Amino acid sequence: MKLNVLNLGRCDYKKALDIQYDILEKRQKDELGDTLIIVEHPPVITLGRHAVESNIVVPEKYLNDKGINIYHIERGGDVTYHGPGQIVGYPIVSLRDKEIGIREFVERLENTFISLLKDEYGIDSGINPDFPGVWVGNNKITAVGLAVKRGVTMHGFAFNVNTDLEHFKLIVPCGISSKGVTCLKKLTGSSIDFNHANKMVLDYFCNAFDYEGAEELYL
Repeated sequence: MKLNVLNLGRCDYKKALDIQYDILEKRQKDELGDTLIIVEHPPVITLGRHAVESNIVVPEKYLNDKGINIYHIERGGDVTYHGPGQIVGYPIVSLRDKEIGIREFVERLENTFISLLKDEYGIDSGINPDFPGVWVGNNKITAVGLAVKRGVTMHGFAFNVNTDLEHFKLIVPCGISSKGVTCLKKLTGSSIDFNHANKMVLDYFCNAFDYEGAEELYL
């Protein structure tokens, strides 16, 4: 099976969310195969099902003045920041067709980035049994938050590539005050080719989930 890939480029969060739901419905009806949406968002804060409002540590007016919107969404997890320099991926995947459960899906998703970081950059990373995502030491480099609707996944991951880490000071990332956040640019000491990073994410995702390559999807 090949993976459909929809690269939205820089796209408003609400618009991307609407596209997610449209593709989710098509996947649930088997009108479309498994699809990975790849996107880069303008600065935005999202709160998952179990989010604590106080984990946004600046006044809402400050965010409004900066043009940073807040969205309450149905994924797992707490509060997350998305912004420029971050690769966000929304896998719309049928767990039934893949014959895997959500736990294995998350493990494969995390292994996508563990393998990528090691193979391409020589960076050792791993998981934390208490907190989802991929970690380099005590700093998270990839956030993971999913929802499953009628056996199909949505929402997904946020991989910090050239992300402005100062923006994470607006929140308590994922509600974890005792740990930090990092990005590839900080770890390597230089800016990363963003298009190349997008391609690597796609390649490693296909490998982790046993897809026979990818086909570009056009809406």
